[in-house]
Amino acid sequence: MGEERIGSTFKLFHSLGSLVQNLLFRILSVGPIPSHIAFIMDGNRRYAKKKNLEEGDGHKAGFSALMSVLRYCYELGVKYATVYAFSIDNFKRKPEEVQSLMDLMQEKIEGLLKEESIVNQYGIRVYFIGNLNLLNEPVRVAAGNVMRATAKNTKCVLLICVAYTSTDEIVHAVQESCLEKWEIKASNGVEMDKKGEIEAVNGVECEQKLEGHCAIQLVDIEKHMYMSVAPDPDILIRSSGETRLSNFLLWQSENTLLCCPRALWPEIGLWHLLSAVLSFQRNYSYFEKKKKQL
Repeated sequence: MGEERIGSTFKLFHSLGSLVQNLLFRILSVGPIPSHIAFIMDGNRRYAKKKNLEEGDGHKAGFSALMSVLRYCYELGVKYATVYAFSIDNFKRKPEEVQSLMDLMQEKIEGLLKEESIVNQYGIRVYFIGNLNLLNEPVRVAAGNVMRATAKNTKCVLLICVAYTSTDEIVHAVQESCLEKWEIKASNGVEMDKKGEIEAVNGVECEQKLEGHCAIQLVDIEKHMYMSVAPDPDILIRSSGETRLSNFLLWQSENTLLCCPRALWPEIGLWHLLSAVLSFQRNYSYFEKKKKQL
């Protein structure tokens, strides 16, 4: 009898919570809703220490918080969500911690393909963003399987940055742009001297002919960015009160609202997200003017 009463009370509070959430989302939807929100999930280890937990338990609590935040985003109408899951710099941590994170990552990535997962509930297309060759093979294979399995989903998009830093992304984009231009030059009969400098095109001295055709432009760099599959983020939320970008989306964050709640990542919830969206709506006209000036 007591258990039934507790169960009924829980259902009542759950229903009330859902009703309040839906009401808040309807109020927010009167204003502009961000298309893309990015997250730096900072504070998992500090949360574990604060709660006297193992480090791995802190990361698991962070994953649970991520699933809740993603649901709030997609139910609010945000189409793109990007999370900074693992930096290239994180490989410098203790080997046992890196291996533990890789194992957890593989488990959670494989879980995305389960029928009841958030991916299937919301029709999410998943991208793994970064230098994936740095990941161990099981994680890399799992990531590839998820990307192929969700390739036809169109309702929402989740971008998971792993083995990622912004500087690595920029270097990659420049290298790919150079390679593309080299192929264009080769197809136009460009001859190169021993130093790799242009000597002639079809036997004619003509660096001017290639100037417009083969010079690397801004658009070339941007199309080769890992993040070219999504618009620039409207909001970037970093937990734990830190205001650093930590080599994350440096290229894409010129006109992005930065929000830094003091809560550690596993403590992040609905109210932190609503606060960020309200701040975005208050500053919306300013950011739109900035974009038009570009």
